Amino acid sequence: MANIVVVGTQWGDEGKGKIVDLLTDKSHLIIRFQGGNNAGHTLVVGDRKVVLHLIPSGILHPGKICVIGPGVVLDPEILIEEIGALKDKGYDVSPGCVAISDRAHVIMPYHRIIDHARDCTQGIGTTGRGIGPAYEDKARRIGIRMIDLINEATLLKKLDALFEEKQEYITKILKLKPLEKGEIADNYCRMGSLLKPYVTDTSLLLDTAVRQGKHLLFEGAQGANLDMDHGTYPYVTSSNTVAGQACVGSGFGPTRIDRVLGICKAYSTRVGSGPFPTELSDDTGERLRAFGGEYGATTGRPRRCGWLDLVALRYSVRLSALSYLAITKLDVLSGFETIKVATAYKAGDTVIENMPANLDAYGKVDLVYDELPGWEEPISQIRSLDGLPKNCRAYISYMEDQLGVKAAIISVGPKREETIVLKDLFERP
Repeated sequence: MANIVVVGTQWGDEGKGKIVDLLTDKSHLIIRFQGGNNAGHTLVVGDRKVVLHLIPSGILHPGKICVIGPGVVLDPEILIEEIGALKDKGYDVSPGCVAISDRAHVIMPYHRIIDHARDCTQGIGTTGRGIGPAYEDKARRIGIRMIDLINEATLLKKLDALFEEKQEYITKILKLKPLEKGEIADNYCRMGSLLKPYVTDTSLLLDTAVRQGKHLLFEGAQGANLDMDHGTYPYVTSSNTVAGQACVGSGFGPTRIDRVLGICKAYSTRVGSGPFPTELSDDTGERLRAFGGEYGATTGRPRRCGWLDLVALRYSVRLSALSYLAITKLDVLSGFETIKVATAYKAGDTVIENMPANLDAYGKVDLVYDELPGWEEPISQIRSLDGLPKNCRAYISYMEDQLGVKAAIISVGPKREETIVLKDLFERP
């Protein structure tokens, strides 16, 4: 038995979906523990591309149980659409394969409206999916949970208590058209009835699985530098994205976690606004975007691209106490004569090796770069570390040495089989 947490180490979009899909083969339960449908995992299985927003990517493997934990905020309409799309592709998405926490909070229509309207003025760069306002209501203790959604009387009572406040805010503050309470009530009662067979006490489910000696895989969304407390606030997501949230957001004790795997793209990307020190607004940045297919799985927005940032990565290693790295999109760097890596920020004579909390500092720093020789050869067909070009292996070693963490997995292409596995993470520590 081994229990593994998978988290992003940058600003999200590191390729977690593919790595989780790979590790699912030896896992019994795959657990999503934070965020909502603002995240998207893109997987390429054979010639088929599958994009998932809520259900863990383990659903593509038969015989697995995919869990949506209490730390997730869930849009039932999106979830029902996702279940239907997976069924149409021939996947088993029955209640025996998908479990939803009865304590997970529900995204309501007013959450989406408020989120979209606010971001038009605040410019944070959210997806407008209602995630932030849903977490706000959770913190205010006025949220609607899945246990309420599947109980019609409770749902209607809670909606009655909330509706006047939300209606007033939308019509008088945001100056938008009013909501139709009856339509919302009917729609959400219907969706609650459809999802009721999936809803259960997922913390109890995880505890039972551990006692039976099963492998658990915890799947994070976004990345460490988008963490609500530790990221580049306020340009962050609305939940905690570091490894510790796996326990809080799933109802699972921390002493039961065996390893933390940090997913690290071989370069850096970011979607939306906020500090991004290594951003390249030139032909090199465009090349990374084009070769890497750097467009958001959820919104389709082009991602900002730049060189690897060791300041940000060292921060992530420390926050999540990473056991191993999974280096992704290494193939995108093939063809670069020189590859640059930011090792520190510099403000005047002051060298900054840790992520500043003060956002103003990012606009005043220069970058300290190391330059490494690149490689010309394509690497997507290579299946061993020794088969990689010499300079490619040197780049991997450089990352390991600088971060003090060994790589367990190297991804050399988007497909499931385009992977080099260096360490069996399910071996007992």
